[in-house]
Amino acid sequence: MSLTTTFLNHSFENPLMNASGVHCMTTTELDELAQSSAGAFITKSCTINERAGNPEPRYYDVPLGSINSMGLPNLGFSYYLDYALAYQKEHGEEQPLFFSIAGMSAEENLEMLKLIEESDYQGITELNLSCPNVPGKPQLAYDFEATATLLKEVFQVFSKPLGIKLPPYFDFAHFDQMAEILNQYPIAYVNSINSVGNGLYIDTDTETAVIKPKDGFGGLGGEYIKPTALANVRAFYTRLKPEIKIIGTGGIRNGQDAFEHLLCGASMLQIGTELHKEGVAIFDRITKELEAIMADKGYRSIDEFRGKLRSMS
Repeated sequence: MSLTTTFLNHSFENPLMNASGVHCMTTTELDELAQSSAGAFITKSCTINERAGNPEPRYYDVPLGSINSMGLPNLGFSYYLDYALAYQKEHGEEQPLFFSIAGMSAEENLEMLKLIEESDYQGITELNLSCPNVPGKPQLAYDFEATATLLKEVFQVFSKPLGIKLPPYFDFAHFDQMAEILNQYPIAYVNSINSVGNGLYIDTDTETAVIKPKDGFGGLGGEYIKPTALANVRAFYTRLKPEIKIIGTGGIRNGQDAFEHLLCGASMLQIGTELHKEGVAIFDRITKELEAIMADKGYRSIDEFRGKLRSMS
């Protein structure tokens, strides 16, 4: 039996990764990911300059997941690019790193992409279009016209492998609209989903919200969001041209959750909330659980069931 996953012409031992934002802020955390059982890993979504992020408490574990309003804390573009280049020099192109950017504006995203294009970095870049960074404006990927405009500009300056991280969508019309835009470009993959925005969790003992920023409003992750994540993975798997792969993110706590994401069409899987709770040992646990499910079902490889979710007749 094999969990080996081919993704963008590279072979990974298994499809598991961290979600950008969790256990990837510092080089120490990135090294721990590199040494873990994860098949691949991704850097913290970065801005061109270092950011402190929102005031704490800004992340809170809750029984069915997590709520956060982090505000994109990161150590700046150069910090992560330096790490990526050093990692690449040591490991070659056999095990590419994923590099995440999330500019505060379209101009900042383009600036970072140009710098990556001009650098020796040969890994995979993820452009995060699902951070609510501009006050008074929606997340960029909820503005279809702005997304189309940005992608047109992106592919005029960027030729290396590029994935797009998306927020959750909740309407068939929105799946259709975004897929129509994405299908026009040489996008390597879509990552669905980022956290489900603007939830509110209350501590009834103190009668207050559990996080400080935005009066307690924050993105939900974990078990709460798995059905929404699966729906988005499936919706884009069935709408995007085959060469655009899917990374499934949201609610992956065990091998069963991983199996469901793969069944819906995901090629790689990112874990956030549960990684935050359990640490990098989670990759070893979920790998074993997924192998056990596959053995029980008689599957020898992920390709035998990936994307083969059946509808009721």
